[in-house]
Amino acid sequence: MTGPFRSLAVRNFRLFAAGQVVSVAGTWMMIVAQDWLVLALTDDSAGALGVVTALQFAPLLLLTLFGGRLADRHDKRLLLTVANAISAVLALVLAALVLSGAVRLWHIGLFALALGVVNAVEVPVRVSFVSEMVGAELLPNASALSAAYFSTARVVGPALAGLMIAALGTGWVMLLNAASYLATVVALRMMRPQELHRGAPESRARIVDGLRHVMARPDLVLPLALLAVVGLCGLNFQLTLPLLAKTVFGADADAFGLLTTAFAAGSLVAALVTTARRGRPSGRTVVVSALLFGVLETVAGWSPGFPAAMVLLSLTGFASIYFVQAANHRIQLGSDPRYRGRVMALYTLIVQGSTPFGALGTGWLAERFGARSGLVVGGLVSLLAAVAALLVERATARDTAPDPDAAGDGTGTRAGSAGTASRTPPEALEGPGTREPREAPAPVESLERPDPREPDRTL
Repeated sequence: MTGPFRSLAVRNFRLFAAGQVVSVAGTWMMIVAQDWLVLALTDDSAGALGVVTALQFAPLLLLTLFGGRLADRHDKRLLLTVANAISAVLALVLAALVLSGAVRLWHIGLFALALGVVNAVEVPVRVSFVSEMVGAELLPNASALSAAYFSTARVVGPALAGLMIAALGTGWVMLLNAASYLATVVALRMMRPQELHRGAPESRARIVDGLRHVMARPDLVLPLALLAVVGLCGLNFQLTLPLLAKTVFGADADAFGLLTTAFAAGSLVAALVTTARRGRPSGRTVVVSALLFGVLETVAGWSPGFPAAMVLLSLTGFASIYFVQAANHRIQLGSDPRYRGRVMALYTLIVQGSTPFGALGTGWLAERFGARSGLVVGGLVSLLAAVAALLVERATARDTAPDPDAAGDGTGTRAGSAGTASRTPPEALEGPGTREPREAPAPVESLERPDPREPDRTL
Protein backbone atom coordinates (compact mmCIF):
# COMPACT_ATOMS: atom_id res chain seq x y z
CA MET A 1 0.00 0.00 0.00
CA THR A 2 1.29 3.47 -0.90
CA GLY A 3 0.17 7.03 -0.33
CA PRO A 4 -1.11 8.60 2.88
CA PHE A 5 -2.45 5.27 4.24
CA ARG A 6 0.66 3.14 3.71
CA SER A 7 1.03 2.33 7.42
CA LEU A 8 -2.29 0.50 7.32
CA ALA A 9 -0.60 -2.23 5.29
CA VAL A 10 0.86 -3.37 8.62
CA ARG A 11 -1.68 -5.75 10.17
CA ASN A 12 -0.96 -4.92 13.79
CA PHE A 13 -1.29 -1.17 13.19
CA ARG A 14 -4.46 -1.70 11.16
CA LEU A 15 -6.06 -3.59 14.05
CA PHE A 16 -4.92 -0.96 16.54
CA ALA A 17 -6.23 1.94 14.45
CA ALA A 18 -9.64 0.29 14.02
CA GLY A 19 -9.98 -0.31 17.75
CA GLN A 20 -8.84 3.22 18.55
CA VAL A 21 -11.39 4.86 16.24
CA VAL A 22 -14.20 3.17 18.18
CA SER A 23 -12.65 3.67 21.60
CA VAL A 24 -11.62 7.30 21.14
CA ALA A 25 -15.01 8.19 19.65
CA GLY A 26 -16.50 6.86 22.87
CA THR A 27 -14.02 8.91 24.88
CA TRP A 28 -15.00 12.13 23.14
CA MET A 29 -18.67 11.32 23.61
CA MET A 30 -17.85 10.91 27.28
CA ILE A 31 -16.06 14.25 27.42
CA VAL A 32 -19.06 16.08 25.96
CA ALA A 33 -21.46 14.27 28.30
CA GLN A 34 -19.27 14.86 31.35
CA ASP A 35 -18.87 18.59 30.64
CA TRP A 36 -22.59 18.97 29.97
CA LEU A 37 -23.47 17.11 33.18
CA VAL A 38 -21.11 19.28 35.27
CA LEU A 39 -22.65 22.46 33.87
CA ALA A 40 -26.16 21.10 34.51
CA LEU A 41 -25.36 20.20 38.12
CA THR A 42 -23.67 23.52 38.91
CA ASP A 43 -25.85 26.05 37.06
CA ASP A 44 -23.25 26.64 34.32
CA SER A 45 -20.30 27.15 36.69
CA ALA A 46 -17.04 27.67 34.79
CA GLY A 47 -15.12 27.21 38.05
CA ALA A 48 -16.63 23.78 38.71
CA LEU A 49 -15.89 22.67 35.14
CA GLY A 50 -12.32 23.88 35.58
CA VAL A 51 -11.90 21.90 38.81
CA VAL A 52 -13.18 18.66 37.23
CA THR A 53 -10.90 19.14 34.22
CA ALA A 54 -7.96 19.82 36.54
CA LEU A 55 -8.69 16.65 38.53
CA GLN A 56 -8.65 14.57 35.35
CA PHE A 57 -5.23 15.84 34.29
CA ALA A 58 -3.54 16.39 37.68
CA PRO A 59 -2.20 12.79 37.90
CA LEU A 60 -0.23 13.43 34.73
CA LEU A 61 1.94 15.85 36.68
CA LEU A 62 2.96 13.15 39.15
CA LEU A 63 2.82 9.85 37.29
CA THR A 64 3.48 10.36 33.56
CA LEU A 65 7.27 10.06 33.85
CA PHE A 66 6.72 6.85 35.79
CA GLY A 67 4.48 5.68 32.92
CA GLY A 68 7.31 6.36 30.46
CA ARG A 69 9.64 4.31 32.63
CA LEU A 70 7.16 1.42 32.54
CA ALA A 71 6.98 1.74 28.74
CA ASP A 72 10.76 1.30 28.42
CA ARG A 73 10.85 -1.65 30.83
CA HIS A 74 7.74 -3.77 30.15
CA ASP A 75 5.49 -5.20 27.42
CA LYS A 76 3.60 -2.21 26.02
CA ARG A 77 0.80 -4.34 24.60
CA LEU A 78 0.04 -5.82 28.01
CA LEU A 79 0.18 -2.42 29.70
CA LEU A 80 -2.30 -0.99 27.19
CA THR A 81 -4.66 -3.95 27.62
CA VAL A 82 -4.78 -3.53 31.40
CA ALA A 83 -5.18 0.27 31.20
CA ASN A 84 -8.13 0.08 28.78
CA ALA A 85 -9.84 -2.62 30.84
CA ILE A 86 -9.61 -0.47 33.99
CA SER A 87 -10.94 2.56 32.10
CA ALA A 88 -13.95 0.52 30.96
CA VAL A 89 -14.78 -0.45 34.56
CA LEU A 90 -14.52 3.18 35.72
CA ALA A 91 -16.79 4.41 32.93
CA LEU A 92 -19.32 1.66 33.72
CA VAL A 93 -19.52 2.68 37.38
CA LEU A 94 -20.09 6.35 36.52
CA ALA A 95 -22.74 5.43 33.95
CA ALA A 96 -24.59 3.41 36.59
CA LEU A 97 -24.57 6.38 38.97
CA VAL A 98 -25.93 8.73 36.31
CA LEU A 99 -28.64 6.34 35.10
CA SER A 100 -29.78 5.69 38.66
CA GLY A 101 -30.06 9.41 39.38
CA ALA A 102 -27.61 9.16 42.28
CA VAL A 103 -24.73 11.05 40.67
CA ARG A 104 -23.26 14.04 42.47
CA LEU A 105 -20.52 16.46 41.50
CA TRP A 106 -17.99 14.75 43.75
CA HIS A 107 -18.67 11.44 41.93
CA ILE A 108 -17.68 13.06 38.64
CA GLY A 109 -14.58 14.57 40.22
CA LEU A 110 -13.53 11.21 41.67
CA PHE A 111 -14.06 9.48 38.32
CA ALA A 112 -12.01 12.17 36.56
CA LEU A 113 -9.17 11.73 39.05
CA ALA A 114 -9.14 7.93 38.70
CA LEU A 115 -9.22 8.11 34.91
CA GLY A 116 -6.34 10.59 35.04
CA VAL A 117 -4.23 8.05 36.96
CA VAL A 118 -4.86 5.43 34.26
CA ASN A 119 -4.14 7.90 31.46
CA ALA A 120 -0.82 8.85 33.08
CA VAL A 121 0.38 5.34 32.23
CA GLU A 122 -1.66 4.66 29.07
CA VAL A 123 -0.76 7.77 27.06
CA PRO A 124 3.07 7.53 27.00
CA VAL A 125 2.85 3.77 26.49
CA ARG A 126 0.44 4.20 23.56
CA VAL A 127 2.53 6.88 21.88
CA SER A 128 5.76 4.87 22.07
CA PHE A 129 3.91 1.68 21.02
CA VAL A 130 3.28 3.11 17.53
CA SER A 131 6.92 2.60 16.57
CA GLU A 132 6.81 -1.03 17.73
CA MET A 133 3.94 -1.70 15.36
CA VAL A 134 5.30 -0.07 12.20
CA GLY A 135 9.06 0.49 12.58
CA ALA A 136 11.13 3.62 12.01
CA GLU A 137 10.49 4.06 8.28
CA LEU A 138 6.70 4.25 8.61
CA LEU A 139 6.68 6.12 11.91
CA PRO A 140 5.91 9.65 10.57
CA ASN A 141 3.02 8.31 8.50
CA ALA A 142 1.67 6.14 11.32
CA SER A 143 1.92 9.03 13.79
CA ALA A 144 0.01 11.31 11.41
CA LEU A 145 -2.61 8.62 10.82
CA SER A 146 -2.97 8.26 14.58
CA ALA A 147 -3.78 11.97 14.75
CA ALA A 148 -6.18 11.47 11.83
CA TYR A 149 -8.19 8.75 13.52
CA PHE A 150 -8.21 10.73 16.76
CA SER A 151 -9.58 13.68 14.82
CA THR A 152 -12.11 11.44 13.06
CA ALA A 153 -13.27 10.23 16.45
CA ARG A 154 -13.53 13.85 17.61
CA VAL A 155 -15.74 14.62 14.61
CA VAL A 156 -18.03 11.62 15.11
CA GLY A 157 -18.00 11.45 18.92
CA PRO A 158 -19.24 14.95 19.86
CA ALA A 159 -21.85 14.96 17.11
CA LEU A 160 -23.28 11.64 18.30
CA ALA A 161 -23.01 12.73 21.92
CA GLY A 162 -25.08 15.85 21.23
CA LEU A 163 -27.82 13.78 19.62
CA MET A 164 -27.77 11.11 22.35
CA ILE A 165 -27.79 13.63 25.21
CA ALA A 166 -30.81 15.37 23.69
CA ALA A 167 -32.65 12.08 23.09
CA LEU A 168 -31.55 9.78 25.95
CA GLY A 169 -29.52 11.78 28.48
CA THR A 170 -25.89 11.71 29.55
CA GLY A 171 -26.02 8.32 31.29
CA TRP A 172 -26.46 6.32 28.09
CA VAL A 173 -23.55 8.16 26.49
CA MET A 174 -21.33 7.14 29.38
CA LEU A 175 -22.52 3.54 29.12
CA LEU A 176 -21.63 3.47 25.43
CA ASN A 177 -18.19 4.84 26.27
CA ALA A 178 -17.61 1.98 28.72
CA ALA A 179 -18.35 -0.52 25.95
CA SER A 180 -16.10 1.28 23.46
CA TYR A 181 -12.94 0.49 25.46
CA LEU A 182 -13.43 -3.16 24.60
CA ALA A 183 -12.64 -2.40 20.93
CA THR A 184 -9.06 -1.51 21.84
CA VAL A 185 -8.71 -4.49 24.17
CA VAL A 186 -9.86 -6.90 21.44
CA ALA A 187 -7.57 -5.29 18.85
CA LEU A 188 -4.56 -5.57 21.15
CA ARG A 189 -5.17 -9.24 21.87
CA MET A 190 -5.59 -10.04 18.15
CA MET A 191 -2.12 -8.71 17.27
CA ARG A 192 0.78 -10.94 16.29
CA PRO A 193 3.53 -10.28 18.87
CA GLN A 194 6.23 -11.77 16.63
CA GLU A 195 5.61 -8.98 14.08
CA LEU A 196 6.30 -6.16 16.55
CA HIS A 197 9.54 -4.17 16.22
CA ARG A 198 10.69 -4.62 19.79
CA GLY A 199 14.05 -3.53 21.07
CA ALA A 200 15.79 -4.92 24.10
CA PRO A 201 13.96 -3.67 27.23
CA GLU A 202 15.86 -1.46 29.65
CA SER A 203 15.90 -3.52 32.83
CA ARG A 204 17.20 -0.57 34.85
CA ALA A 205 15.63 2.32 32.97
CA ARG A 206 15.76 5.45 35.12
CA ILE A 207 13.67 8.58 34.73
CA VAL A 208 16.67 10.83 35.34
CA ASP A 209 18.52 9.32 32.36
CA GLY A 210 15.70 10.34 30.03
CA LEU A 211 15.71 13.87 31.43
CA ARG A 212 19.47 14.15 30.96
CA HIS A 213 19.12 12.99 27.37
CA VAL A 214 16.59 15.75 26.67
CA MET A 215 18.54 18.50 28.43
CA ALA A 216 21.62 17.66 26.38
CA ARG A 217 19.64 18.27 23.18
CA PRO A 218 18.69 21.92 22.44
CA ASP A 219 16.74 20.75 19.38
CA LEU A 220 14.44 18.84 21.76
CA VAL A 221 14.31 21.47 24.49
CA LEU A 222 12.95 24.28 22.27
CA PRO A 223 9.84 22.45 20.94
CA LEU A 224 9.13 21.05 24.42
CA ALA A 225 9.36 24.53 25.96
CA LEU A 226 7.06 25.97 23.28
CA LEU A 227 4.61 23.11 23.85
CA ALA A 228 4.63 23.87 27.57
CA VAL A 229 3.50 27.47 27.08
CA VAL A 230 0.98 26.77 24.31
CA GLY A 231 -0.40 23.76 26.19
CA LEU A 232 -0.80 25.72 29.41
CA CYS A 233 -2.53 28.75 27.89
CA GLY A 234 -3.80 27.89 24.42
CA LEU A 235 -4.87 24.25 24.30
CA ASN A 236 -7.76 24.40 26.79
CA PHE A 237 -10.58 23.73 24.33
CA GLN A 238 -12.14 21.06 26.54
CA LEU A 239 -13.09 23.96 28.82
CA THR A 240 -13.45 26.92 26.46
CA LEU A 241 -15.72 25.29 23.85
CA PRO A 242 -18.60 24.28 26.16
CA LEU A 243 -18.45 27.67 27.88
CA LEU A 244 -18.47 29.50 24.56
CA ALA A 245 -21.38 27.43 23.27
CA LYS A 246 -23.57 27.70 26.32
CA THR A 247 -22.79 31.10 27.86
CA VAL A 248 -22.04 33.18 24.74
CA PHE A 249 -24.24 31.67 22.04
CA GLY A 250 -26.89 30.07 24.26
CA ALA A 251 -26.52 26.78 22.40
CA ASP A 252 -28.20 23.50 23.35
CA ALA A 253 -26.50 20.10 23.37
CA ASP A 254 -26.98 19.60 19.62
CA ALA A 255 -25.39 22.95 18.77
CA PHE A 256 -22.54 22.34 21.21
CA GLY A 257 -21.84 19.07 19.41
CA LEU A 258 -21.73 20.93 16.09
CA LEU A 259 -19.28 23.51 17.45
CA THR A 260 -17.01 20.77 18.75
CA THR A 261 -17.32 18.88 15.47
CA ALA A 262 -16.27 21.96 13.49
CA PHE A 263 -13.11 22.22 15.56
CA ALA A 264 -12.42 18.50 15.13
CA ALA A 265 -13.01 18.65 11.36
CA GLY A 266 -10.20 21.17 10.99
CA SER A 267 -7.99 18.94 13.14
CA LEU A 268 -8.74 15.99 10.87
CA VAL A 269 -7.73 17.89 7.75
CA ALA A 270 -4.42 18.87 9.39
CA ALA A 271 -3.77 15.27 10.42
CA LEU A 272 -4.35 14.06 6.85
CA VAL A 273 -2.05 16.76 5.50
CA THR A 274 0.77 15.63 7.79
CA THR A 275 0.55 12.02 6.54
CA ALA A 276 2.67 13.17 3.59
CA ARG A 277 5.58 13.94 5.93
CA ARG A 278 8.46 11.50 5.46
CA GLY A 279 11.16 12.99 7.66
CA ARG A 280 11.84 15.07 10.71
CA PRO A 281 10.33 18.59 10.46
CA SER A 282 12.57 21.59 11.02
CA GLY A 283 12.49 23.75 14.12
CA ARG A 284 11.20 26.61 11.96
CA THR A 285 8.17 24.51 10.92
CA VAL A 286 7.26 23.93 14.57
CA VAL A 287 7.59 27.60 15.50
CA VAL A 288 5.71 29.03 12.51
CA SER A 289 2.80 26.61 13.02
CA ALA A 290 2.58 27.75 16.66
CA LEU A 291 2.56 31.36 15.46
CA LEU A 292 -0.36 30.65 13.12
CA PHE A 293 -2.25 28.87 15.88
CA GLY A 294 -1.91 31.83 18.25
CA VAL A 295 -3.30 34.23 15.64
CA LEU A 296 -6.28 32.02 14.77
CA GLU A 297 -7.23 31.26 18.38
CA THR A 298 -7.19 34.96 19.21
CA VAL A 299 -9.46 35.77 16.27
CA ALA A 300 -11.77 32.84 17.13
CA GLY A 301 -12.26 34.32 20.59
CA TRP A 302 -13.88 37.39 18.99
CA SER A 303 -16.28 35.40 16.76
CA PRO A 304 -19.33 37.64 16.13
CA GLY A 305 -21.80 34.76 15.84
CA PHE A 306 -22.26 31.00 15.88
CA PRO A 307 -21.58 30.40 12.13
CA ALA A 308 -18.42 32.52 12.26
CA ALA A 309 -17.31 30.65 15.38
CA MET A 310 -17.67 27.32 13.56
CA VAL A 311 -15.48 28.51 10.67
CA LEU A 312 -12.82 30.10 12.86
CA LEU A 313 -12.70 27.16 15.26
CA SER A 314 -12.29 24.82 12.31
CA LEU A 315 -9.23 26.81 11.18
CA THR A 316 -7.95 26.89 14.77
CA GLY A 317 -8.35 23.11 14.99
CA PHE A 318 -6.27 22.75 11.83
CA ALA A 319 -3.49 24.93 13.21
CA SER A 320 -3.49 23.23 16.62
CA ILE A 321 -3.04 19.71 15.23
CA TYR A 322 -0.48 20.82 12.66
CA PHE A 323 1.59 22.42 15.43
CA VAL A 324 1.26 19.49 17.86
CA GLN A 325 2.11 16.97 15.11
CA ALA A 326 5.14 18.96 13.96
CA ALA A 327 6.43 19.11 17.53
CA ASN A 328 5.65 15.43 18.08
CA HIS A 329 7.53 14.33 14.96
CA ARG A 330 10.51 16.56 15.71
CA ILE A 331 10.81 15.14 19.22
CA GLN A 332 10.17 11.48 18.39
CA LEU A 333 12.38 11.34 15.31
CA GLY A 334 15.20 13.16 17.09
CA SER A 335 15.34 11.16 20.32
CA ASP A 336 17.46 8.10 21.01
CA PRO A 337 15.34 4.90 20.80
CA ARG A 338 16.63 3.76 24.19
CA TYR A 339 15.03 6.77 25.88
CA ARG A 340 11.95 7.15 23.69
CA GLY A 341 9.38 5.99 26.23
CA ARG A 342 10.71 8.45 28.80
CA VAL A 343 11.08 11.27 26.26
CA MET A 344 7.49 10.83 25.11
CA ALA A 345 6.39 10.63 28.73
CA LEU A 346 7.94 14.08 29.19
CA TYR A 347 6.13 15.19 26.04
CA THR A 348 2.85 13.90 27.48
CA LEU A 349 3.57 15.52 30.83
CA ILE A 350 4.09 18.88 29.16
CA VAL A 351 1.12 18.72 26.76
CA GLN A 352 -1.44 17.20 29.12
CA GLY A 353 0.10 17.78 32.54
CA SER A 354 -0.27 21.53 32.11
CA THR A 355 -4.05 21.08 31.79
CA PRO A 356 -4.85 21.37 35.53
CA PHE A 357 -3.21 24.78 35.70
CA GLY A 358 -4.56 25.83 32.32
CA ALA A 359 -8.07 24.72 33.22
CA LEU A 360 -8.04 26.54 36.55
CA GLY A 361 -6.62 29.69 34.99
CA THR A 362 -9.06 29.62 32.09
CA GLY A 363 -11.97 28.97 34.45
CA TRP A 364 -10.91 31.95 36.56
CA LEU A 365 -10.71 34.19 33.49
CA ALA A 366 -14.09 33.02 32.20
CA GLU A 367 -15.77 33.62 35.56
CA ARG A 368 -14.58 37.23 35.67
CA PHE A 369 -14.28 38.33 32.06
CA GLY A 370 -16.51 35.94 30.12
CA ALA A 371 -15.96 32.80 28.07
CA ARG A 372 -14.30 34.67 25.19
CA SER A 373 -11.38 35.70 27.41
CA GLY A 374 -10.11 32.13 27.63
CA LEU A 375 -9.62 31.95 23.88
CA VAL A 376 -8.31 35.50 23.43
CA VAL A 377 -5.76 35.37 26.25
CA GLY A 378 -4.69 31.84 25.32
CA GLY A 379 -4.17 32.87 21.72
CA LEU A 380 -2.19 35.99 22.60
CA VAL A 381 0.11 34.14 25.01
CA SER A 382 0.68 31.38 22.41
CA LEU A 383 1.49 34.05 19.83
CA LEU A 384 4.04 35.73 22.10
CA ALA A 385 5.62 32.37 22.96
CA ALA A 386 5.97 31.53 19.27
CA VAL A 387 7.62 34.88 18.55
CA ALA A 388 10.08 34.29 21.41
CA ALA A 389 10.81 30.76 20.14
CA LEU A 390 11.37 32.12 16.63
CA LEU A 391 13.96 34.56 17.96
CA VAL A 392 15.70 31.78 19.89
CA GLU A 393 15.64 29.50 16.85
CA ARG A 394 17.18 32.20 14.67
CA ALA A 395 19.84 32.98 17.26
CA THR A 396 20.72 29.29 17.59
CA ALA A 397 20.98 28.89 13.83
CA ARG A 398 23.18 31.99 13.60
CA ASP A 399 25.49 30.81 16.41
CA THR A 400 26.01 27.41 14.79
CA ALA A 401 26.41 28.68 11.20
CA PRO A 402 29.86 28.42 9.56
CA ASP A 403 31.91 31.61 9.79
CA PRO A 404 33.99 32.32 6.68
CA ASP A 405 36.20 34.65 8.74
CA ALA A 406 36.96 32.08 11.43
CA ALA A 407 40.55 31.13 12.12
CA GLY A 408 41.84 28.23 10.07
CA ASP A 409 41.45 25.63 12.77
CA GLY A 410 39.47 23.33 10.51
CA THR A 411 36.28 23.57 12.57
CA GLY A 412 34.43 26.07 10.46
CA THR A 413 32.64 27.40 13.56
CA ARG A 414 32.51 30.83 15.09
CA ALA A 415 34.63 31.64 18.07
CA GLY A 416 31.60 32.22 20.22
CA SER A 417 30.33 28.68 19.69
CA ALA A 418 33.56 26.77 19.42
CA GLY A 419 33.06 25.13 22.80
CA THR A 420 29.67 23.65 22.04
CA ALA A 421 30.87 20.10 21.55
CA SER A 422 32.91 20.14 24.73
CA ARG A 423 29.89 21.23 26.74
CA THR A 424 27.71 18.42 25.42
CA PRO A 425 27.23 15.56 27.93
CA PRO A 426 28.43 12.15 26.67
CA GLU A 427 24.95 10.63 26.44
CA ALA A 428 24.03 13.22 23.81
CA LEU A 429 26.53 11.62 21.45
CA GLU A 430 25.49 8.01 22.02
CA GLY A 431 23.33 5.83 19.85
CA PRO A 432 21.41 6.42 16.63
CA GLY A 433 19.10 9.33 16.20
CA THR A 434 20.83 11.59 18.68
CA ARG A 435 22.35 14.01 16.21
CA GLU A 436 20.40 16.74 14.47
CA PRO A 437 19.18 15.34 11.12
CA ARG A 438 18.94 17.52 8.07
CA GLU A 439 15.28 17.19 7.13
CA ALA A 440 15.53 13.47 6.45
CA PRO A 441 14.13 10.45 8.26
CA ALA A 442 16.01 9.96 11.50
CA PRO A 443 18.02 6.74 11.67
CA VAL A 444 15.99 5.36 14.52
CA GLU A 445 15.12 1.77 15.25
CA SER A 446 11.74 2.11 16.82
CA LEU A 447 9.68 4.80 18.21
CA GLU A 448 4.13 7.06 21.81
CA ARG A 449 -1.30 12.01 22.11
CA PRO A 450 -0.98 13.64 22.21
CA ASP A 451 -3.56 13.33 23.36
CA PRO A 452 -3.91 12.56 24.35
CA ARG A 453 -5.94 8.49 25.69
CA GLU A 454 -5.66 11.82 25.03
CA PRO A 455 -8.05 13.29 25.17
CA ASP A 456 -5.78 15.09 22.98
CA ARG A 457 -5.19 18.47 24.58
CA THR A 458 -6.41 20.11 21.40
CA LEU A 459 -10.03 19.95 22.56
